[in-house]
Amino acid sequence: MKYGILGDIHANLSALDTVLQALQRDGADVIVSVGDVVGYGAAPKECIARLREIGAHVVLGNHDAASIGRLDMIYFNQYAKEAVLWTQRVLSKADKDWLAALPLTRHLDHCSVAHGTLHRPELFDYIQTTDDADPSLDIMPLPVCFVGHSHVPVTLLRLRDEPDRTAYTPDPEIELGDVLRALVNVGSVGQPRDEDPRTAYALFDTELNRVEIKRLVYDIDREAARIRAAGLPRMLADRLYLGV
Repeated sequence: MKYGILGDIHANLSALDTVLQALQRDGADVIVSVGDVVGYGAAPKECIARLREIGAHVVLGNHDAASIGRLDMIYFNQYAKEAVLWTQRVLSKADKDWLAALPLTRHLDHCSVAHGTLHRPELFDYIQTTDDADPSLDIMPLPVCFVGHSHVPVTLLRLRDEPDRTAYTPDPEIELGDVLRALVNVGSVGQPRDEDPRTAYALFDTELNRVEIKRLVYDIDREAARIRAAGLPRMLADRLYLGV
């Protein structure tokens, strides 16, 4: 079985289409999204439609929750707030109903999925250190869990021969043979923040027992133009070129 894992899409249609085409070439059997389908970008309706068309398994992100009025924006910066308010205006009732029905976590046959953390998904906390990862690693019902939220790809893991020690690796290829549990942040499809502007996604091959984080060039010019044309803050377009 091959799982295609989508990090934070953030209404970036050009990046999403590039990744979906690549996953088709990769032979992905199942498409999974770690949430934040909307926010920041200017194609929220189109991105929702793409995921619905392919029957993706999606969890709720904090920008998704804010866009349906389920999350207070007190911790959002001004640019994020403006994008959420714009998104609220353009989404249809059907779009909002779809977002509202998304669960905070999913447990599939071979992996679990959450947006920020698995142990307290409703808080949308970040996993940025091994200490942050430990509570989620402790309760993982399956050997692999995929998350997003920070937009920076990294894997936090426990090895079979050192089950009480949490380590991390930025390596794009993670062989799972010696891994007891792996918490994989797949980065971001639509807004990478590791100073690499290429779109990011993951391919999880259960037969090879391997996760690979892949990067692809996409049409940033097209997406930046879409953001500017929508009247969203220009910074949201400019940052796509920098990967920040």
